[in-house]
Amino acid sequence: MTEKSDGTTHFGFQSVPEHEKAGRVQGVFNSVASKYDIMNDVMSVGIHRIWKDAMMDWLAPRPGQRLLDVAGGTGDISFRFLKRAGQGHATVLDLTAPMLEEGRKRAEAEQRADSLDWVTGDAMALPFKDNTFDVYTISFGIRNVTRPQEALNEAFRVLRPGGRLMVLEFSQLPNEGLQKLYDLYSFNVIPRMGQMIAGDYDSYKYLVESIRNFPDQDSFLNMVKQAGFENAKYRNLSMGIAALHSGWKI
Repeated sequence: MTEKSDGTTHFGFQSVPEHEKAGRVQGVFNSVASKYDIMNDVMSVGIHRIWKDAMMDWLAPRPGQRLLDVAGGTGDISFRFLKRAGQGHATVLDLTAPMLEEGRKRAEAEQRADSLDWVTGDAMALPFKDNTFDVYTISFGIRNVTRPQEALNEAFRVLRPGGRLMVLEFSQLPNEGLQKLYDLYSFNVIPRMGQMIAGDYDSYKYLVESIRNFPDQDSFLNMVKQAGFENAKYRNLSMGIAALHSGWKI
């Protein structure tokens, strides 16, 4: 689990004071910002693109909707959302300013400048009024939040009645043997690839460890429900390497 009751939290496999985690996570993403899209390819062997398309398929964006994309980084989800919606607005929020800067540099950002806002902010204390957005997404970001339950509570607050939450995150394989094989790959291969591609072993090691500390699918589903979301469900992707969680503010 990510949350602990003694004033500490997980940073990878380390226990650190809660007030330190956000700064440490920022350090990781400051380090990998310029290689972030390559990093996603490394972490998922390129399959993250298929997962994000599956997210959009389930989400089914509609014209005119307002999206808040938390931990939105370089805008991958927002660009997909706007393309599917045809017309709408996306606000990309991230704790790490260099990630947002990388997003602004993308060609899609220039083409859709009128439909995009880029905001530096904290998932646990969103700088928006209640009942503001139609859709809230967070993709491969909630496991890096110090207190994920607070982020889900904030998602519920800023969504309008009838609004939709969707979370895409690395998860746990239901088969123990497959999980062991996947862990063997993750812990031994991904940090080394991070070293080769981005010159950064430690950040990739943290990212792998953070996946293993994140709640399993059913535990996280309960957290979504605890935040107040109705009709909460999840779908496994690639046998559970990742999972999509969905909920509605009713």
